[in-house]
Amino acid sequence: MANAVVWKNVNVSMQSAIAAAKTITSISQAATAVVQCTAHGYANGDIVYLEVQGMRQLNEKACRVASVATDSFSLEGINSTDFDAFTSGTAQKVTLGTSISTATSISASGGEFDMIDTTTIHDNARSQMPGLPSAISFTMEHLWDVSNDGQAAMKLASDNQDRRVFKFQFGSGGKIIYFAGYVGFTGLPGGQAQDKVTTSCVITMNGTPTYYAS
Repeated sequence: MANAVVWKNVNVSMQSAIAAAKTITSISQAATAVVQCTAHGYANGDIVYLEVQGMRQLNEKACRVASVATDSFSLEGINSTDFDAFTSGTAQKVTLGTSISTATSISASGGEFDMIDTTTIHDNARSQMPGLPSAISFTMEHLWDVSNDGQAAMKLASDNQDRRVFKFQFGSGGKIIYFAGYVGFTGLPGGQAQDKVTTSCVITMNGTPTYYAS
């Protein structure tokens, strides 16, 4: 039986910096994806944001670096055996230096699949297959604090319509989610009489999340 995960001691970090893009020359189709990237300078455990053509499964994805060599590295936990063939792409090292520490609630939405009708004239019942999922969003309520560094950083990202990479970690050494997306945050206060003042934000995900056990 799986251990229950609780929304408690959750560390939420947002991208504070992103390095210049490094050109990727190939990505293997293998049990562990190996990236060829000349003189990349990455270290094991670094987080990279990928923009990839051809191998669409890795486009706009944030992954953890492993098995570093001078001109190559692996994407930890990524099995690319059945991915499409790589044609071109870039990697950028991400610094997750902004702490989001005022959230009181979070809810996820989206991810529902369009269903494609595959019924033929020979069938006596309709058949379907999943198509593309809708965009995934996290909606978060926060304690309103105009002086909070995390809220100021979210406001800046929202105003500039800048993409950011995020990390959710469930407890010290716990499960981790990485993903990239856009922040919508006005910083406007809300709430009810005699209750705490809150403000809300929405993070709309690009690509798909990457999950790690720790």
